[in-house]
Amino acid sequence: MTKLRCAILDDYQKVALTAADWSPILDRVEVKHITWHIDQQDELVELIADCEIVVMMRERTPFRASLLDRLPRLKLLVTTGMRNASIDLEAAASKGITVCGTGGAGNSTAELTWALLLGLARNIVQEHHAIRSGQWQSTIGVDLYGKTLGVLGLGKLGSQIAKFGQAFGMDVMAWSQNLSQQRADEAGVRLAASKEELLENSDFVSIHLVLSDRTRGLIGAADLKRMRPSAFLINTSRAPIVDQTALAEALQNSWIAGAAVDVFEVEPLPKDDLFRSLPNLLTTFISGMFHKPIMRHFIETSCKISELIYPESRYGLFPSGGCIT
Repeated sequence: MTKLRCAILDDYQKVALTAADWSPILDRVEVKHITWHIDQQDELVELIADCEIVVMMRERTPFRASLLDRLPRLKLLVTTGMRNASIDLEAAASKGITVCGTGGAGNSTAELTWALLLGLARNIVQEHHAIRSGQWQSTIGVDLYGKTLGVLGLGKLGSQIAKFGQAFGMDVMAWSQNLSQQRADEAGVRLAASKEELLENSDFVSIHLVLSDRTRGLIGAADLKRMRPSAFLINTSRAPIVDQTALAEALQNSWIAGAAVDVFEVEPLPKDDLFRSLPNLLTTFISGMFHKPIMRHFIETSCKISELIYPESRYGLFPSGGCIT
């Protein structure tokens, strides 16, 4: 039997082959494991053109129409989550390519968001490095109790962040273009009359919005200037929701006290990028999606991809995810 070929892309942490048992499909699928990022389309096509299956790591490598046109053997594209803006779903459907997403709880992103918020409030990274270099008590932290947390977007993740804030004794207010008074009441938060009101009155602002034409550039220079000089911004949603040039300017000129992000317009972040050196910016890679439980779920789900090709397979198909196209 001729084996199918499957490429796993952008596995920077090199966990895909050890996070789950691949043995049930290895007699039918040849796995190609790519642990580095490939930003040149010609190089990528050369590596995966012979593959019927591609397993993506979130949005690290976009699959636009121009790339799909060059992958005539591709039949199945698997991605983390049930939404991936980097895939041209219309182009995939026109070529008969099935796009599937894996399920997973959003608690990991919420937990990372709160870790970043605490890191900003208590200057954890600065104090860690200060102790390592022989210093002692180099900064002054900020209490959360009694402070105002502004949540942009009160969906699943935003609601979790609101609960975290309430647990820490914070006054929580929320706003989005579609947020109703009823939904705010259900979450036990104050509904801001406008984006401007939320920005002007919050000590911490956390973004939990889907990237769309309406939200792209939602936070620009004028918005950042509305925030308090002592305020902090956290973005674990999508980088383009915040004007990146304006954010850099805000941090350089102390329009706000600091920011924390794990999303960037260009990923991996270039080594000479300004965001790598700003002292009041707390950064990580997109680690909200990559922790052991969700990686294990993602890889185990990906192990069952052969069911779409081999209907007689005895393994259950995408128990907590599903097909997007």
